[in-house]
Formats: sequence, C-alpha cells, structure tokens
Amino acid sequence: MSNQTAERPSAAAPRKRAGTAETLFRFQSFFGLVAVFIAAVIFSPRDDEGQILFLTSDNLFNIVRAVSEIGIIAVGLTFVILIGGIDLSVGSVLGLAAVGSAVLMVEDGLGVWATVGLVLLAGVVFGLLQGTAVALLGVQAFIVTLAGLQIARGLARMWSGGETVQISYGDGPGQAPMLFSLLGERTFGGVVPIPVLIFAVVAVAAILFLRTSAYSRHLYAIGGNEKAARLSGVPVNRVKIIAFGIAGFCAALAGIVHAGQLNAGSPNDGIAYELDGIAAVVVGGTSLAGGRGSVIGTIAGALLLGILNNILSLNSVNTDLQLLIKGLVIVAAAALQRLRPTS
Repeated sequence: MSNQTAERPSAAAPRKRAGTAETLFRFQSFFGLVAVFIAAVIFSPRDDEGQILFLTSDNLFNIVRAVSEIGIIAVGLTFVILIGGIDLSVGSVLGLAAVGSAVLMVEDGLGVWATVGLVLLAGVVFGLLQGTAVALLGVQAFIVTLAGLQIARGLARMWSGGETVQISYGDGPGQAPMLFSLLGERTFGGVVPIPVLIFAVVAVAAILFLRTSAYSRHLYAIGGNEKAARLSGVPVNRVKIIAFGIAGFCAALAGIVHAGQLNAGSPNDGIAYELDGIAAVVVGGTSLAGGRGSVIGTIAGALLLGILNNILSLNSVNTDLQLLIKGLVIVAAAALQRLRPTS
C-alpha cells in the first residue's frame, strides 16, 4: 500500500509537466507580445526631453491604427485556418472593396450606407463562392483562393480602369458624402482612430461568436478530424462555406476602412496583405493544420507584429533587415506549433 502511494506523485509529474507545456503553448502569443513590448520600451529612442517615443499615446494608437486593417483580415482568416484551410485572396478582395467603395460613391453617386452594404455583400458572395468550390467541388483551398486572388485583382482593375480612384468629399457630383471621411478621423477627444474601434468591434464579435455558438464547435471539430466530424453529423460543407464567407466579409470591411483612411481606392491596394494576415494568425498560435487557435491569439499576434514593425522603424532599421527579422519571428512561431503537445 505504501509503495502504491509513493508511486502516485511520480506518475502525476509527467501529466503536470504536460499541462504546463500546454499552457505555455496556448498563451505563446501573449508571452511573445509582452516580450516584444518590453523590448520595444528598452530599445526605443528618446526625444530631447528624455521621453520614450514608443510609449507616447500618439505612437501607441498609430500602432493599433496601422494594425487595424491586417487585424480585421486576420480575424476572418482565423475561421478558415481553424478548419485547416487557407485563403490567399483576402488582400485582393481588400483591393476590390477599396475600389468599389470609391467608384460607387464618386462615380455612381451612391450614399455611404448603400456603398458599404453592396461592398460587404460582394465580399461575402466572393468568399461563399470560394467556399463552395472548396467544399462541394473538392478543389484544394490553396488552388481555389490562389485563383480568387487573381480574379479579385482583375475585377478591381476592370472596375477602376486600372487607375486609382481618388475620393473627394462634398455634396456635388463626383464627390463622396462627408460621412465616409470619418474613417480617417479620431474620436474620444481626437485620440482613438475610428479604424481601431471598428477592429475592436469585429474582434469582440468574433470572440463572442466562437465562444457561444454551436458553429464554433463544428469549426474546431472539422479542423481536428474532418472525417470524424462528418461521421458525427457535423454539416462539414456548410461550415466550410460559411468560414470562407466570413473571411470575405472581413476582407471587404478592411477594404472599406482602407479606402476611408487613404481617401482613394486603387486596384493595387492590399498586395501581400494576405501574407501579413496569415502571419498574424500563425504568430497568434493558430495551427495551420486546423483545430487549434483563437481570435484572441490572432489579435495578440497582429499587435506583436505591429509593435515589431513600429520599433524597427523608430530605430531606422534597414527595410531589408526588417523583413528578415519579421520572417524569423514567423518561422519561430510556426516551429513552436510543431513542438506543441498533441493531446
């Protein structure tokens, strides 16, 4: 009896270590975010009065504003990656949405809400069509969305005539309503950029949706084991199609925000944004194999990359070296996922 009692602690020790390791991997994005934030404070340049430039309110809100578009895209990508998919078209859909926003208001004379509604609908439909090709036709998501990247970019060029469509504001013909200009403004005493609020609303909505809906359980089930999920009655095809629709919606919303911030829509907008969005998801701890991850982690990943970009720029680090450093961070995050316990 005493021998059995003595053996219990040794049997529990591996389980305790495994639980600790799982906790570290689960919150890797937050630990990384804290570490990068501390490093940014330490290595930040100072002004003539000795103030740390990184910690100024203007700089911190500029970081979140710069992250807002990629963050919105990354939230949508999280849904697709959770099912083990990928969406390479989101950057082009952003460009299509930016062009659409400019053309519909400036050239077609539509109001803000009609424009926003049509652009968001276009993004959702584009995503649903891609999801249908993946789920019902069985074409790999990489191929479908690679084609979607080209199609959306081509549509943006056709819609704009291959030119940037400038947005000017006013009540006359060829001018957009002043309401749309708010996307480039700040609120709460001129401190918080409007895009930051939109990003926050999207993030909170996605977090609550994934925590409370039956659909979220289906997402994780498909990403974990699609065959088992199908056998257990999960509507796999419908869940996949909706996931791509959500990604399309988020990309279109980011495109609207982009047009509002730059007061223009260009067919070249959003180039390589899909790579930044995927990077934020991966750095945030979501597995590219599917079945693991969270929107909260994605937000932390986006902020981590945003802070990294900012502190490198503040220190005037060479652009090529910046790309190298960010690439190493992404590889390190992906490598950590490979080391994560499977249970």
